[in-house]
Amino acid sequence: MNVQQQPLARRGFLRGALAAAVLVPLAGSMASCAAGGGGGSTGPTGTVSDTNPFGMADKSTVDAVIFKGGYGIDYVEFAGKGFENAHPGSTAKISPSTDIAQELQPRFVGGNPPDLIDNSGAKAIGFSTILAQLEDLTSVVEAKNLEGKVIKDTLYAGVLAPGTFNGKLAALNYVLTVYAMWYSDSFLKDNGWTVPKTWDDMYALGEQAKAKGKYLFVWGKEAATYYQEMAIASAIKEGGNDVRLGLENLKPDAWSHPAIQSVFTALGKIVKAGHFKPGGSGTQFTAAQAQWSNAQDALFYPSGSWIENEMKDQTKSGFKMTGAPVPTVTSGSKLPYEAMHSASGEPFVVPSQGKNVAGGKELLRVMLSKDAATNFAKTKLAPTIVKDTIPADGFGSTALVSQTKLLSDAGSNIFTWNFVDLYGMNKDQLVVWNTFLDGKSDVATLTSDLQKITDKVRNDSSVTKIEVK
Repeated sequence: MNVQQQPLARRGFLRGALAAAVLVPLAGSMASCAAGGGGGSTGPTGTVSDTNPFGMADKSTVDAVIFKGGYGIDYVEFAGKGFENAHPGSTAKISPSTDIAQELQPRFVGGNPPDLIDNSGAKAIGFSTILAQLEDLTSVVEAKNLEGKVIKDTLYAGVLAPGTFNGKLAALNYVLTVYAMWYSDSFLKDNGWTVPKTWDDMYALGEQAKAKGKYLFVWGKEAATYYQEMAIASAIKEGGNDVRLGLENLKPDAWSHPAIQSVFTALGKIVKAGHFKPGGSGTQFTAAQAQWSNAQDALFYPSGSWIENEMKDQTKSGFKMTGAPVPTVTSGSKLPYEAMHSASGEPFVVPSQGKNVAGGKELLRVMLSKDAATNFAKTKLAPTIVKDTIPADGFGSTALVSQTKLLSDAGSNIFTWNFVDLYGMNKDQLVVWNTFLDGKSDVATLTSDLQKITDKVRNDSSVTKIEVK
């Protein structure tokens, strides 16, 4: 995933998943149409059948606007061809965008939004501003896919939660993002090193790496908050769900939780020891990532599973990219070392005022077919929310194989968070983390500055808050 296009979170972070910016509410009020087949208020309707569950009109056009980030738009174009084959005479118009908010806010205001939107990227439309204008997509997941199976039965557990707001499935996140600490399996083995499971072990490995002229980590200015994602994941494993809930619910002392402080302290020790390659705050993030994947200046890089596809042209031959869980502080953490951050991302929405609401849902149904989901996994080297689409060899990708293993090892110990994306905090947090990783601030300052960002949102009465239980 491109950080400039979707800063971490794709994730709570760049998770996956929610809009990366909370924007000023759109002018005017548009009531949400009832969910179901039949299109928007100005659209035609067709006959409902097993092959046309939403009643899309014959020979109609679907207008889809897709965020063009690290995953491109060709995977939707692939599904568009399947859509056209399933509905002869109909057309899927797939348009790219790198600034969803700027391009589509006027269309929402004008009452003529697209029929399907991939509301992703750093310039996505804040969900809090358009929630009432989106269709409930429950009808989509309760429909049968092209293979005749009920869609919700073909999905990984928990993937609908990030797009559900106050009981409404407003967004269907298509990509299953696995967050991990990525490394070159061949590089570590060549040096006789193993992946550290605790931060003390990480520090000790950093000392060994320094003796060979290597660093533990690199970072780029647009992706400094990748280390926030890593820190939060580690803290949740150490301290349990109380850590996550404090952050999600914007608690006044959320960042002072002992588990978070212990992780920040460990990171501060690593920064002070010089185990981060200097200059990250002045380095473009893909250039920094290439220092890891191509030049092998550093051993590890925290990121979502888009990293292999994003760096496929700048990865050293024989690298054998592999993901590992982030370290815990102690061996007695509340969640096991194997616990991990994973979430569905790339949120697709169907505006209620689209001219062809039924068509937007139908194109989304085609995207959830096994054929389309397998195509995504094969071409993007990342899984979708659809199960059983990745072979044992991961299409030749060690990173994809490791994702499957990480998910299996974690079992039910998988978690995520939404507060960063939901409230648009990433931009301000980037400044704070770049300063910290540069060694120009300490743990106390990092904590204070992050809490100020949280407090500002909590105290802003114009921002709709989502309570997480």
